[in-house]
Amino acid sequence: MKLLSYRLNDQIYFGPKVKKEEAVWDVLTIQKTLQVLPSFPATIVEGISLGMDFVEQIRKLIEVASKDENVENFKRAFTEIEWLSPIPRTPKNIMAVGKNYADHAKEMGGVANDFVVFTKSPTSIAADEQTLSIHADKTSSYDYEGELAIVIGKKGKNIPSKLAYDYIFGYTIANDLTARDLQKKHQQFFLGKSLDGSCPLGPYVVTKDELPNPQELSVVTKVNDEIRQNGKTSNMVYSVEQIISEISSAVTLEPGDVILTGTPAGVGNGFNPPKYLKTGDIVKVSIEGIGTLVNKFE
Repeated sequence: MKLLSYRLNDQIYFGPKVKKEEAVWDVLTIQKTLQVLPSFPATIVEGISLGMDFVEQIRKLIEVASKDENVENFKRAFTEIEWLSPIPRTPKNIMAVGKNYADHAKEMGGVANDFVVFTKSPTSIAADEQTLSIHADKTSSYDYEGELAIVIGKKGKNIPSKLAYDYIFGYTIANDLTARDLQKKHQQFFLGKSLDGSCPLGPYVVTKDELPNPQELSVVTKVNDEIRQNGKTSNMVYSVEQIISEISSAVTLEPGDVILTGTPAGVGNGFNPPKYLKTGDIVKVSIEGIGTLVNKFE
C-alpha cells in the first residue's frame, strides 16, 4: 500500500493512493461519515504503531466506501491537496547512516569501514514537489544525496538482525541535502545536514509487504534530468537488517522513526570540479517500487 500525508483546508490528513487514479482516499472522512470501525487512528504515526493491522483497517474502510453511492466524496484529487512528507513529523531526529556505499565513501575521500550514524533535525523534513531554499546565505556547497529510508513500525531496543524486518512498517525516499562547507567547518554533521527543508521525504511510504527485499532496489538521482547517481541497494555495506540492529543497540526505536540508509556514488561533491546545487535546479530521486521524489531549488 502506498500511503501519503497531505493538507486540505488547513487540516492534515493521510490515506492510500487510489489505484489507477491521481487521487488519495480520505480515510479519516470515510470513518467519520460511515463509522466503519470501532476506532481509527487520528494521525499516520498513530496508525503506523499498529503495524499491518493499520493496513487492514484502511482496506476495510476503502471496501465499504467503494460500495457507497457517494464514493467520489471520499476521494481527494492530487490537484486539490498540498502534499506533505508521508511522516510529517518524526518522534525524534531523523537518523542516518553515513558512508554506507563503498563507492560513495571513496568519492568523499574515505573508506566504508566503521558504522557511522548522524542525525537531522525534524524541522529539516520537507515534501515531494515542495520548492526548497538553496540557503545561499548559509552555504555555497549545497549537495544532494538520494537514499532509501526505513520507516519504523514497532518500538524496539537491542533488536537482533534476524528479527529486524518485524520492526519495519515500510520505506520511503529521502534526499539527504547537505551543506558540505558547514559539515566540514563544524567537524560533525548535524548543522550541515539540518538546514530547514534539507530532508525531503516521499512521495509515499510504501508498506513492507510491497517491497519484500529492500536490498534489490535501484536508486537513481537526476539533476535537471542528468543522471548523477545510479546505484543499487545491494551495494550497501551495512544491510537494512544490520542498520536496525546496530542503531537499536544504543537507541530505542519508535513507530514513525525514519532511518536514512546511505547514498551511492555520484553526489555533487564527488565531481571535479564539484557540481553543487544552484538556483533553479530540479532534483529527482527515484527508487523502484516507491516512486520519484521531486524538488526544485530557489
